[in-house]
Amino acid sequence: MRTETVPEELAGQRIDNYLLRVLKGVPRTRIYRLLRRGEVRVNGGRVRPTARLGAGDRVRIPPVREATGGETFKPSAQIMERLEAAILYEDERLLVIDKPSGLAVHGGSGIAYGVVEALRLMRPRAPFIDLVHRLDRETSGCLVLAKRRSTLRALHTEFREGRVDKRYLALVRGRFGANTRRVEARLRPETGKGGERIMRVHPDGQSARTDFRCLRSYDGWSLVEAVLHTGRMHQIRAHAAAIGHPVAMDRRYGSSTADREIRPLGLRRLFLHAANLGLEAPHCGRMDVAAPLPNDLAMLLERLADD
Repeated sequence: MRTETVPEELAGQRIDNYLLRVLKGVPRTRIYRLLRRGEVRVNGGRVRPTARLGAGDRVRIPPVREATGGETFKPSAQIMERLEAAILYEDERLLVIDKPSGLAVHGGSGIAYGVVEALRLMRPRAPFIDLVHRLDRETSGCLVLAKRRSTLRALHTEFREGRVDKRYLALVRGRFGANTRRVEARLRPETGKGGERIMRVHPDGQSARTDFRCLRSYDGWSLVEAVLHTGRMHQIRAHAAAIGHPVAMDRRYGSSTADREIRPLGLRRLFLHAANLGLEAPHCGRMDVAAPLPNDLAMLLERLADD
């Protein structure tokens, strides 16, 4: 049994995220089990995973086997090199990366590690690194992480109040009938056929707004810019499918028939990319960050244009 005292710089952090930091490499599911069974105590009492810590709180942690250098849940050197090369901006308070497609933003649900766990290993001297927002595993592009709790709180407010400019590029099925189209359709989470979580348009759902702008039309496909005004899970994918223009290679909301047509052109992943992000950082003012379209997606557009 060991007891940790929460330092000032980690005040305000959730207990589950704190444990993920101090118990290096322990799976998220194991940490939630420790909390659920009351094996972790804060100032002598049981706590929920969402409980937030204060400076000086005493956290009692039972013996747990942590990661060693050769275990499989540590990101490989190749993954960490790839993430290092993907950094678009970094200072003492903020980090923005061009997240690769196929890499989850955090571990859990059978995923050994994600971007945030890898970056914590890559920046061992940083007292705090946490996600400001999320991207789907198959979505590439701009992802923001905070290196200070105060920065995280400030940017959470920016995102929550809709002051962040979020622009995505997506290839969707069909020819867009108009240059621009606003979709305001409420989204509600449901359980899909395979038990996965999906979002459906429903009058009892949460408000959601996406503005689509057609950039170029191809034979049977359209490249669109999607501007998010809210941040619901799978929002662009669910809204695009709801208006009859599903995103290419979207296995959850898309058209398997259409995807079979485009697969021979070399597309192997969801065509959704967080291309531009603009926000007010509390310590340095306005920031506008751009992530170039990945080579595989750019080459696909060239092949479509040649057809």
